[in-house]
Amino acid sequence: MALTTLDAKTALVVIDLQQGIVALPTAHPTGEIVKRSADLADAFRRHGLPVVLVNVAGGAPGRAEQSRPAGDFPAGFADLVPELNQQPSDHQVTKRTWGAFTNTDLEAYLRKQGVTQIVLVGVATSIGVESTARFAHELGFNITFAVDAMTDMSLDAHTNSLTRIFPRLGETGTTQDVLDLLERSRV
Repeated sequence: MALTTLDAKTALVVIDLQQGIVALPTAHPTGEIVKRSADLADAFRRHGLPVVLVNVAGGAPGRAEQSRPAGDFPAGFADLVPELNQQPSDHQVTKRTWGAFTNTDLEAYLRKQGVTQIVLVGVATSIGVESTARFAHELGFNITFAVDAMTDMSLDAHTNSLTRIFPRLGETGTTQDVLDLLERSRV
């Protein structure tokens, strides 16, 4: 893990910390993931940096060998967890695919804000977080992964993303590493 810097205009992007997702069994307790993500959101807001809260409210069409939820999600499934303390200044993105850029206004919003780097957190590491990261990388954004503020339904998938995929897309570190860089770069 080697975080080097945060760009002057860095945004926090929080993936799928919503009622229906955090209730699923995961490799690491979601309460810890939510707490660390909320700490990062508070710090980004304090420093006047963009916070993007992403939820999922559907799925991409097409066949797959593994089953996926079909039809509508139960009431409240897509509601963001209250611990994120959503603020009017936060930008919310509702996605219907794994990645937060596909068919949403996320890229346009980040470009309008002058963002050149994103810090990613959330659930699931190998699905929503990784898909968003791959697209962000292709779009030319610098990416930082707060690896202790994300989890997956599968420990193997989580570990694969952290050790094999993320180091090729950006820099990895802990929530505290990001908070420390944020404080040092904003004095």
